[in-house]
Amino acid sequence: MSESHTTAPARIAFLGLGAMGLPMARRLLAQGARVAVWNRTPAKAEPLAAEGARVAASPAEAAAGADTVITMLSGPEAVAEVADALLPALAPGAVLVEMSGIGPEAVHALAARMPEEAVLVDAPVMGSVDRAAEGALSVLAGGPVERVRPILESLGTVRECGPLGSGSALKLVLINALIGGVAVVAEAMELADALGVPRGLAAEAMAATPMAGALGRATSREADFAVRLAAKDARLATGAAHLPVLEAVRAALTADPSIRDEDLSALLKTAAATA
Repeated sequence: MSESHTTAPARIAFLGLGAMGLPMARRLLAQGARVAVWNRTPAKAEPLAAEGARVAASPAEAAAGADTVITMLSGPEAVAEVADALLPALAPGAVLVEMSGIGPEAVHALAARMPEEAVLVDAPVMGSVDRAAEGALSVLAGGPVERVRPILESLGTVRECGPLGSGSALKLVLINALIGGVAVVAEAMELADALGVPRGLAAEAMAATPMAGALGRATSREADFAVRLAAKDARLATGAAHLPVLEAVRAALTADPSIRDEDLSALLKTAAATA
């Protein structure tokens, strides 16, 4: 957010300090924004308070005086619940940037509830926690993005996708391709076990194929994308189209409740444990 875009620090409310939200809010603070933060579990906001953020007790308190409000929550249900308190508190002319990845249907439902003088942009992201910290996310923006472009550019590369909801639609396409790829790699390794192929050999050979990207994500130790959130994205996708392969992937994601809070790479560990 350089001086070429604005002469005063942006006033931002950031709601949701999970694995991705925390480094994103920290990034905005580092870029010089005045940031108010709120999280359902208040303890998660404490590190940001030490870095200059104002910690709010409610979504409405966070939004007070903000030009831009960002939501980075767990899914459509959480966004709808927070909106009950948030929307009446939006200042005239404020921009709400929905970055959670809730699907286009929920984005349009949120738009129908917006105050007349406020603006909604959907801008979910692709990228891991380390890329969030570096400001190197891929931001998939739908709707009137220009007013918040400097803020979004401080978080990563902005791809304008089209009208409101188009960013969330593209996010579902991309994230489910990734989820499906990781699930396929996990089953390929299970097949390797069944056929007596050493996993190291299978991985080395797979790395030289078009599956290299999926293999890298399946074996990542830096990413933090909970299995329960992947299951949510698969649910949104299979609710939008007939997708029998993703239906099977969704069943795999929910089969073992013990891994629901682990990273998606736990699918590979689960395959190894059951081999």
